[in-house]
Amino acid sequence: MSEALTPETPEAVLDETADEAGEEEPIKQRKNGLYPGVSDELADSMKSGWADTELRGLTPIAQAEYTAARRAALSERFPGERLVIPAGNLKTRSNDTEYPFRASVEYAYLTGNLTEDGVLVLEPATEGHKATIYLLPRSDRENGEFWLSGQGELWVGRRHSLTEAEQLYGIPASDVRELPAALAEATGPVRVVRGYDAAIEAALTDKVTAERDNELRVFLSEARLVKDAFEAGELQKAVDSTVRGFEDVVKVLDKAEATSERYIEGTFFLRARVEGNDIGYGSICAAGPHACTLHWVRNDGPVRSGDLLLLDAGVETHTLYTADVTRTLPINGTYTEIQKKIYDAVYEAQEAGIAAVQPGAKYRDFHDAAQRVLTEKLVEWGLVEGPVERVLELGLQRRWTLHGTGHMLGMDVHDCAAARTETYVEGTLEPGMCLTVEPGLYFQADDLTVPEEYRGIGVRIEDDILVTEDGNRNLSDGLPRRSDEVEAWMASLKG
Repeated sequence: MSEALTPETPEAVLDETADEAGEEEPIKQRKNGLYPGVSDELADSMKSGWADTELRGLTPIAQAEYTAARRAALSERFPGERLVIPAGNLKTRSNDTEYPFRASVEYAYLTGNLTEDGVLVLEPATEGHKATIYLLPRSDRENGEFWLSGQGELWVGRRHSLTEAEQLYGIPASDVRELPAALAEATGPVRVVRGYDAAIEAALTDKVTAERDNELRVFLSEARLVKDAFEAGELQKAVDSTVRGFEDVVKVLDKAEATSERYIEGTFFLRARVEGNDIGYGSICAAGPHACTLHWVRNDGPVRSGDLLLLDAGVETHTLYTADVTRTLPINGTYTEIQKKIYDAVYEAQEAGIAAVQPGAKYRDFHDAAQRVLTEKLVEWGLVEGPVERVLELGLQRRWTLHGTGHMLGMDVHDCAAARTETYVEGTLEPGMCLTVEPGLYFQADDLTVPEEYRGIGVRIEDDILVTEDGNRNLSDGLPRRSDEVEAWMASLKG
């Protein structure tokens, strides 16, 4: 990685941000840079001789009409109040390198813009609100920022001009560097989505309250419970890419056996980056007893023939919608008798859970249905003393089922997390909701309460289910689930 050519003398090149005296600050010098400064002649040379690269006649992004409708719903909920929704800033990974940026879900949901430092502001108007998207403009060539700053366009790539942004997102655009000062002078009720932009929050520190801001976050979380047509389409894209990623993994299991779980992780990641933005969450590539660790993301263990591979992974689309799919696969292509017994029990539980996903049903119904089946199996196998109702009442099955049977899915893998309990867990399913159904059984390697043949086996089957007007649609039905179908599918891919 090359070093930015930052100057040593403050007079040479100035930063875009203003200090307290209203003067521009020098672009920061990287310590131990090889160039001590910038000559006046070089600075003058870099200001001129560049072609006009402004993009004209841009087509609005695909979701522009949907983001407009979402902003309208937000405006209606909080009339007469200024609403501030930041995208967030780059986060340092180490020294002067940053993590890849991912815009806040609230901001991306309302704008479709995914760039760092952006802020959406809804200003109260006579009727509703006036929306403005505040962004960094093109890098300044006059002061040298575009080639001397570590975040200048020469170093990290071109960004859209404000005029281009207005065409793409259908929202008037302004320079975000002017926003903190404007917010500091603002009057009237204000709400901000917290946790993403410290400078914006500092400018509003005497104007907002935690309680009011939380109401804004809760509303935006609950607004995402029911997906619109664009979102349903993006979720299907994410799942379709994920299916191909699982196929990729099965084809290279022999290479994973020769290396480690990391080969599986890298194989799926390649599909995610080629077809999407990224993985939606850390891939769980859990072979053997690692399958009993719910969020095994170290992925540094061996892959052995005869063991199971629990692969829990999802591709995230370029619009930040993620899939979340799990399959538990026999590494050599064939389940052993005990593996099949446990797998088929989980499959039966998932079938019951998926069948319970219906419009008008209670959200909890699919969880209760799946847990009942698993509990019946545990009692039947003699692993816990019945009757089934007693076990369920005391939650004794949870020693081996461990987790809830699913969650909402969308722009976050655990979407709508800030929603009120009465509208989420205690709520009712509606067409357009998308959730996972993912029962599992996990017999820890050191669990002395179960026969030795069970120990170290973990099985989870997870699919992404869209609630429809007349029932549900399994978005991930492109991957087989029944044990015999899984074996046949793996054989076809390896053959």
